[in-house]
Amino acid sequence: MKLQMLWMTLILMIVVEANAAIQGKNVTIPALIVFGDSIMDTGNNNNLPTLLKCNFPPYGKDFPGGFATGRFSDGRNPSDLIAEKLGLAKTLPAYMNRNLKPQDLLKGVTFASGGTGYDPLTAKIMSVISVWDQLIYFKEYISKIKKNFGEERAKYILENSFYLVVSSSNDLAHTYSARSLRYTRTSYANFLADSAVTFVRELHKLGARKIGVFSAVPVGCVPLQRTAFGGILTRGCVKPLNNMAKQFNSRLSPALDSLDKELDGVILYIDVYDTLFDMIQHPKKYGFEVADRGCCGRGSLAISFMCNSLNPFTCRNSSAYIFWDSYHPTERAYQVIVDKLLDKYLSKVY
Repeated sequence: MKLQMLWMTLILMIVVEANAAIQGKNVTIPALIVFGDSIMDTGNNNNLPTLLKCNFPPYGKDFPGGFATGRFSDGRNPSDLIAEKLGLAKTLPAYMNRNLKPQDLLKGVTFASGGTGYDPLTAKIMSVISVWDQLIYFKEYISKIKKNFGEERAKYILENSFYLVVSSSNDLAHTYSARSLRYTRTSYANFLADSAVTFVRELHKLGARKIGVFSAVPVGCVPLQRTAFGGILTRGCVKPLNNMAKQFNSRLSPALDSLDKELDGVILYIDVYDTLFDMIQHPKKYGFEVADRGCCGRGSLAISFMCNSLNPFTCRNSSAYIFWDSYHPTERAYQVIVDKLLDKYLSKVY
């Protein structure tokens, strides 16, 4: 009889553990909270006094309903795709959305602002929200959760949410020229990486415990940089820019590994550079036809207001292109990156 009861207890334990494993994703990560730039911005720039906006056609042409929401893409961006991957929602709201209700905050938001960077000068130049000001809005977000849903709910969301930090492209591609008298390319990349580590420390102090930080991307290969600096005939990738991105990554990765050992929780370096670079170099391998120009307009310089509904050259099938405009990938390209990378890194978070 005792043996039978022991077996029944063991079976019950196995069933309970299996059920917890199946439901683990939704239980463990209640919200996705994002900081960064235009890659993750879902509309925070819409009401800012900046030229860097995209809440007009043909942006959003492949978004559900065909709406231009302020995402710098033809459709959804990584904030949305990762939220969906986590089983939270198909789209992640912009924190600055004036129609946001308290209930909309529970599954997460993005504070990301197109045109920003780790260097405070980057946001000033573009009149957008710096990543440091995004931390101030994050404190406000937590206060709203506490006010509307109580201290206990806020504590649970704060400690168990997945946080993503995505920046550096605007610093490397644009602000460095304004900083070049003070920094070499190497020292500026190091300054940005050190700033990213400082940002993660500040985020951790505020209570975040599951933090992923994206690497720099091969910004020298985006169509705009290829057109401006890649040679009139060849339009090749701009090596000095890509080398700065690599330097940033080589400084950031070990620094985050050290931080992960020092602080409680999980801090991840997420390498996006290699995947995107391989997609650009071998587009057909991933099912794309065009990698050196965007779908919008002629695809070489069009971005923000230059990518508009008056431009007659916008392609019909954006899924054939890695880039939507001259700077930002298409939803399909983002989906390839998210599918390739997220399972690998999320396994370390659960």
